Amino acid sequence: MIQYFLYKIGMWVAIFLPLKYSYSIAKAVALLQYYVCFRDRRFVKNNVKAILATTDEKIISQKSRLVFINFAKYLVDFFRFPVIDGEYISKNVKIEGIKNLKEAQGLGKGIIAVTAHVGNWELAAVVTAQLGYQVNAIALSHKHRRVNELFIKQRQMKGVKVVPLGGALRKCFMALKNKELIGLLGDRDFTGGGIEVEFLGKMVKIPRGPAIFHLKVGAPLVPSFTIRQPDDSYRIIYEKPIQYNPTGNDEEDMINITKTFLKDVEDVIRRYPEQWFMFREFWDKAANRV
Repeated sequence: MIQYFLYKIGMWVAIFLPLKYSYSIAKAVALLQYYVCFRDRRFVKNNVKAILATTDEKIISQKSRLVFINFAKYLVDFFRFPVIDGEYISKNVKIEGIKNLKEAQGLGKGIIAVTAHVGNWELAAVVTAQLGYQVNAIALSHKHRRVNELFIKQRQMKGVKVVPLGGALRKCFMALKNKELIGLLGDRDFTGGGIEVEFLGKMVKIPRGPAIFHLKVGAPLVPSFTIRQPDDSYRIIYEKPIQYNPTGNDEEDMINITKTFLKDVEDVIRRYPEQWFMFREFWDKAANRV
């Protein structure tokens, strides 16, 4: 219940205060969390250290603080969905690779947009829906019912259909059959049944979903990322569609498909480690537990 009211307060602040003040408050809260939440700070610093392959404590600390700050700003933007309109998008969002999205749509098999916990994936779903695509976002349900309902409402008000992770398989197949777009986060497995592959230099389980849907339906994979810029505007990048020729060995094919889209995910995380919002030690054995 407390979380719900905190989120409601956050929404009120984000909507009714000028954006620069909302960001300033978010930054202050983020820095407080960085210094007070020892466990989260340790996890983030270990992740940054692994990504950058450095032992330079100054760089690790700087990037880690920015993870907390950028995540707080991401929440502000998410809370501001009710006031985000076409004018805001045209002024604050630069879209790159729209031809790649159109190329994928032209194949007539639906689109699998695979992204990561980088930048602002929620905004990407909204913008893609505003471009006229039927967007189905697969989302992990929040453990608190009222918070979960609040999050769903935020997404649905902007034309994004929310598909709970628990019942996603059938609904995603149906969406692709209807030539719609499904959005998947491809950097963390919440099910425990992911594909074990090398990711950012270490072995970890990655969700099977993107590979399964691509293999079974033939819908192209479009790696898509939304990156915050220094002036707090965004770049949405739709990469070239990925199409894989199956060998007949489903397990081997799923591993190869996963490795293929992970190349784009790894590249983005390495370039923007301060925008990868992973508040747990990612390669630990318990990393994929909710």
